[in-house]
Amino acid sequence: MNPCVIAAAIAAGCAAGTAQAQQWPARPITMIVPFAPGGVTDAVARPVAEAMGRKLGQPVVVENKVGSGGAVGIAHTARAKPDGYTILMSLPAISSMPTADKLIGRQPMYQVDQFAPIARITADPAVLAVRSDSPWKTAQEFIAYARKEQITYGSSGVYGTLHMYMASLANTAGMKTLHVPYGGAGPAMVALMGRQIQALAVSPGSAKQHVDSGALRLLAHWGSEPVEAFPKLPSLKSLGYNVEFYQWSGLFAPAGTPPAVLEKLGAAVKFAVEDARVQKVIEEGAGLPIKYLNTSDFTKFWKEDAEGQIQAVQRIGKVD
Repeated sequence: MNPCVIAAAIAAGCAAGTAQAQQWPARPITMIVPFAPGGVTDAVARPVAEAMGRKLGQPVVVENKVGSGGAVGIAHTARAKPDGYTILMSLPAISSMPTADKLIGRQPMYQVDQFAPIARITADPAVLAVRSDSPWKTAQEFIAYARKEQITYGSSGVYGTLHMYMASLANTAGMKTLHVPYGGAGPAMVALMGRQIQALAVSPGSAKQHVDSGALRLLAHWGSEPVEAFPKLPSLKSLGYNVEFYQWSGLFAPAGTPPAVLEKLGAAVKFAVEDARVQKVIEEGAGLPIKYLNTSDFTKFWKEDAEGQIQAVQRIGKVD
């Protein structure tokens, strides 16, 4: 073929791609939430999606795709066309699941390099929650009991973020535990309230309304600084247990999404986190502190955090 013809075809393709990015979005955008309604991811996704839709001029529709501790929804996004019309709101488990799959001899449903980070929205350490009628008033009492008698705890799925919180504590403190996975933090909280499990690592926002109502008691948290919603709550590190994890929420697009589209998505997230209505719903309503990071800063943060998540899975080892 004539080189001039090839060059002309490439130029035309590039022009078409640029034009497509400039026209984006021309239709509604789907925001995948890989966990059940009622959890932290869903609580952040819905107000952010609504505000992003106002900024972009097209609805951003939240779709809950539940299964395998979040892997089903995450993998769905990984396979989506990289055109900006399918995005993902995820927790740190996005980083650890491929390693967990390999550990148990299962083909990973996705790889982390299949995603392009857009922005981080919230970040908070989990809190250790038990029912208020439980016999444990402090973390020390809870751990001392669990060293002698098995306790049951829930999570949003095997090797998910909430699982790794509790498993790491159990390993460090020498506790006897039975892990009961659920389809998300929301169902796990229902199980705790319904006496199906005895304890749960959960976000402060998800726990706050139940603490305020007197139904739950918090014993400690997994951070290194005071939790904004519960400033008097001790950290596990301050009690002598070297465990530290943060539950963050972040927005991702499939790898290969045009840079111009990613830029527009990033601008829409920034608009959302600066919106007073969004701040009220997330910070006051859900009790989650907004800790926004733009695309560049989130990319750096995610790389470092992913390394920690992967190491945690490897420490936990194979789970039957």
